[in-house]
Amino acid sequence: MSDTPPDHLSTNPKSPHFDMEVLQRGIGIRFKGRERKDVEEYSISEGWIRVAAGKSRDRHGNPLTIKLSGEVEAWFENLAEGAQDAAAADKPADAE
Repeated sequence: MSDTPPDHLSTNPKSPHFDMEVLQRGIGIRFKGRERKDVEEYSISEGWIRVAAGKSRDRHGNPLTIKLSGEVEAWFENLAEGAQDAAAADKPADAE
């Protein structure tokens, strides 16, 4: 698995941009220079994020979202499984 997060990702299982394996690794988002934890969907190339609009819900019970435009950066919060094994192999035995 790559160390670069996908360009477009959603937390909604009904979305075509939903990917459980990527979400389980943890995604960090920085929007306009500020780290955000409430992002439901993002697109790096198009420069936008979607966040919940308060406690409002639509008629299906899903949160209403708003689209905010600006600079988006994304990163993985956890290393990939193969990268963890390689990092453990590179670590000296006396470092523990």
